[in-house]
Amino acid sequence: MIKNKDRKGYIGASDTKYVIGNWETKTFEKWWLEKLGFPTKHFDNKYTLAGTYYEHKIIDALNITDIEKDKQIIVDRLRVNLDANTDNKIYEIKTYNFEKGFDLKKHKDYVNQVQVQMYASDIHNAEIVAYGLLENDYINYFNDIDKNRLSRHEIEYNEKWINEIYFPRMKYLSLCLEKGKFPNKDEFLEVLKNGY
Repeated sequence: MIKNKDRKGYIGASDTKYVIGNWETKTFEKWWLEKLGFPTKHFDNKYTLAGTYYEHKIIDALNITDIEKDKQIIVDRLRVNLDANTDNKIYEIKTYNFEKGFDLKKHKDYVNQVQVQMYASDIHNAEIVAYGLLENDYINYFNDIDKNRLSRHEIEYNEKWINEIYFPRMKYLSLCLEKGKFPNKDEFLEVLKNGY
């Protein structure tokens, strides 16, 4: 459960969709301004709040000994918050509307987020734990966890994706963040070609 919502100066694992996405959109611009420290409004809704409040209860329902919650790892400009982990495994908690179902193939962003968590933590073993919420769960955060609505999805570490897709873009964005400037696709390609 993330207590500090200040996201300036660092890029998180949950930001991976921006790192590898299109840098020329309004959505990216808004996100980048937040990273540079310009004030932005943070909105919570019943879905994000329920996810936050049920996170620790879901972790507890896994009944895993020696599990650590809310570990933060900082590697240069990368700041990763793990929902839960042991010495040899990461557990990323996701909630969803149970009536709509959960299909991991539709959540590539989740998989990429976990890839970055594995890279930063050097724990190359992870799973996404998905929990389906019912309508009452969005208004009553005190419901017990129904293990029949819990699913676990192993994620295999993809070192090639980290090295060839993620890391070059993350390294360039980190330099831009340090210089307080907007990233430029042409400059990135030039840097990629000639080296940092």
